[in-house]
Amino acid sequence: MPERIEYTHPEGAETMRADKALAAFLSDKVSRSKLLESFAAGKVKMGGQPIVKKQPLSAGDVLEVELPEPPPSSVEPVEIPVEILYEDDDVVVVNKPAGMTVHPGSGTGNDTLVHAMTAHCKLSLAGGAMRPGIVHRLDKETSGAMILAKTDVAYYALVNMFSERELEKEYLALISGVPSVRSGCIKKNIGRHPSFRTKMCVCDDSLGRDAYTEWFVEQKFGAKAALVRCKIHTGRTHQIRVHMTDLGFPILGDYSYKFQKNKFKEIEPPPRVMLHAEHLRLPHPVREGVEIDVHAPLPPDFQKVIADLTEHYAYEY
Repeated sequence: MPERIEYTHPEGAETMRADKALAAFLSDKVSRSKLLESFAAGKVKMGGQPIVKKQPLSAGDVLEVELPEPPPSSVEPVEIPVEILYEDDDVVVVNKPAGMTVHPGSGTGNDTLVHAMTAHCKLSLAGGAMRPGIVHRLDKETSGAMILAKTDVAYYALVNMFSERELEKEYLALISGVPSVRSGCIKKNIGRHPSFRTKMCVCDDSLGRDAYTEWFVEQKFGAKAALVRCKIHTGRTHQIRVHMTDLGFPILGDYSYKFQKNKFKEIEPPPRVMLHAEHLRLPHPVREGVEIDVHAPLPPDFQKVIADLTEHYAYEY
């Protein structure tokens, strides 16, 4: 059933166009494009008569709005086990396995996170029928904490939180080489690689988009490798991978960004990019005064590489 909403232009408010007033009133519930669909279909009425989006509203004017129904999800549910880190009626936080693509796309099968979570619960379709619940993503080879929206209200609130950087995201990465200092930060723009379109690179300030990563060494394995905690203040594609490579410390298993396995002949080659989204903290997008604070346990493949490094190289810190 289409959702029906009533809006009264507040007393003392300035005269305002109907579309702008409704866009502000419904900013956490529906996108502007969906709202314009309601105007075009004659589903925004005043006194029972359809109005145009430019209709001026005065204090006390009452609008009846019928929002378009979201399209049904075109993703078939598939029963795939995924660890749940937190869940309520509005959101669900999962520990995404490495090797799992987040949402369907060209060349993907029916084994994405979206397929799995559609079988687990109902997700918001505000972001599209092929990406239910998705407000951010992790690379296929990256494991760890991801939050999905179960309701449209939560979806739009989360989209705004990510845009305004109102949440904390920390990753654990195993890097080749050991920094000479315990911690640091890197602020360098990231953009598309000029020659390899599937890769990103550090760019001049006039190009790319701003990117800011803090890092801290948690463990050293001799002079060969280190376990670092990376806190990202922006969410650029391949941000940690690009920034750590730019510092001279590519992530183990990241052959796209200069990792060389011949430097680690004593251990088995890492099975994938050794990057894990370990910590996610944010205010609850719907429930005032509630905080979501989750830690994603390290997966077995990550633990094995740490064990191999510990066995074959000196351990410090």
